[in-house]
Amino acid sequence: METAFTRLVGVRHPLVQTGMGWVAGPRLVSATANAGALGVLASATMTVEQLRAAVREVKSRTDAPFGVNLRADAGDARERVRIIVEEGVKVASFALAPSRELIAELKDAGVVVVPSIGAKRHAEKVAAWGADAVIVQGGEGGGHTGDVATTVLLPQVVDAVDIPVVAAGGFHDGRGLVAALAYGAAGVAMGTRFLLTSDSTVPDAVKAKYLAATVKDVTVTTAVDGMPHRMLRSELVTALERSGRVRALAQAVVRAASFRKVSGLSWPRMVRDGLAMKHGRSLSWSQVLLAANTPMLLKASMVDGRTDLGVMASGQVAGLIEDLPSCAELVARVMAEAEAALEELYAFRTLPTPG
Repeated sequence: METAFTRLVGVRHPLVQTGMGWVAGPRLVSATANAGALGVLASATMTVEQLRAAVREVKSRTDAPFGVNLRADAGDARERVRIIVEEGVKVASFALAPSRELIAELKDAGVVVVPSIGAKRHAEKVAAWGADAVIVQGGEGGGHTGDVATTVLLPQVVDAVDIPVVAAGGFHDGRGLVAALAYGAAGVAMGTRFLLTSDSTVPDAVKAKYLAATVKDVTVTTAVDGMPHRMLRSELVTALERSGRVRALAQAVVRAASFRKVSGLSWPRMVRDGLAMKHGRSLSWSQVLLAANTPMLLKASMVDGRTDLGVMASGQVAGLIEDLPSCAELVARVMAEAEAALEELYAFRTLPTPG
């Protein structure tokens, strides 16, 4: 199925596996790429050295195009961009809008720039700055999210920009892909659906939590870092929502200390990163620290399997997913479902009129 997006990035199918921290590592990304979709490596939870090693590992596993997701506000963003350029990575995606200068630097090196956005005005801004495509995430998506549904946000953005638009938030099957195409999208991006595959390195016990979840078990909370964050409801989420500021601050300091040891960041750097994530919001000091070390809360679940101590970012579609196919099986199934849905639509169009 060829679209403006598949032509832009050189993949066979208009599907994107999103850059989920601690989840989108070399194994998942290469499996996605080999299946004909765009795999995106998550770099925010890696050191610079680990990023280069991960990129090289993906390249050793596949010849297909893949991408790297970056934090545009990270202090070492330019160093990470240099690695992408030097290693010949096809696509750079961003969780936050990159600057005009960063977009230009990547495009001059032949890298396709695809920011993720959550509002029409953000899409218009990055398109004007030269972004090649955008991923539009509606409120159904996992992780940090907005409150506008994909079905409302997507057509707004499609009408506002003249670059390929990839829809995210609420997608897990071929019917969703066809619906997104009908809205004018050039593909769909999926996080939770790719997390729940046999190629994902997330511990089995954590995957079981996702598979057991109903739609109502996926909640949006600001208790973790002060920003709306969609995740599975867990003991930690409930405890944070019930904690007073003093207790929350104490918990944040303990977790921040653990993250500092893993990441090698200094306390001042962690505070600066936390403040950078405020984006004009009024956050408590506990939330600033939690914003800086949210990756550690994700690691507790996604790597260590401690669902009682970590957070499990999740799209609402977790409540609809019931199996763990391989990436190859998932992509083949989604595309077969899409073809079947399109055939049904064509058949409906050619039905004889009554009378």
